[in-house]
Amino acid sequence: MRLSAGLAQSRNRFARGRLPHTSNARRFPVGLVEDMAGLSEILVESTTIAVVGLSANWHRPSFFAAKYMQDHGYRIIPVTPSYPEILGRKSVPALAAIDEPVDIVDCFRKPVEMPQIAREAVAIRARVLWMQIGMQSGVINDEAVRIATEGGLAVVMNHCVKIEHARLLGGLNWAGVNTGVISAKRMVR
Repeated sequence: MRLSAGLAQSRNRFARGRLPHTSNARRFPVGLVEDMAGLSEILVESTTIAVVGLSANWHRPSFFAAKYMQDHGYRIIPVTPSYPEILGRKSVPALAAIDEPVDIVDCFRKPVEMPQIAREAVAIRARVLWMQIGMQSGVINDEAVRIATEGGLAVVMNHCVKIEHARLLGGLNWAGVNTGVISAKRMVR
């Protein structure tokens, strides 16, 4: 497994005892994060991503994003009642069932579901609520942003964690985002 330079540096800091989950850990700035520096900081300083709505189907965007992040050294926690295991990790039915610290709650759910997910992310003391880019307008919900911000979380909205990691930390190549899937076969709907 190859770690990006930024993630490798981050991991070295964690190995020296400054884990992001300890009480003296530096929190990310509270509120909406949209700038490159803020996104980079979140991606470099995070190690664990709970993916809400993760699918076991390899052609789904949630699977692509989680697989890419796992391949780049992140610990993925599948949050879905639909599958017992995804990407070699046991799935949990809800954020509340997670028994380890979470840096990023990455959401692949409908905007109407986001306020409840934001409440759960605050309850488990996650550091970031990441609402994925979506079909037309992305996973955007102002109430969820308010809940997460008031709960002390950084919020990323209408960005893809995979695309931002590739763009900012070196996962792009001459052909674009490297998914590791080579196929000329058109998906049947």
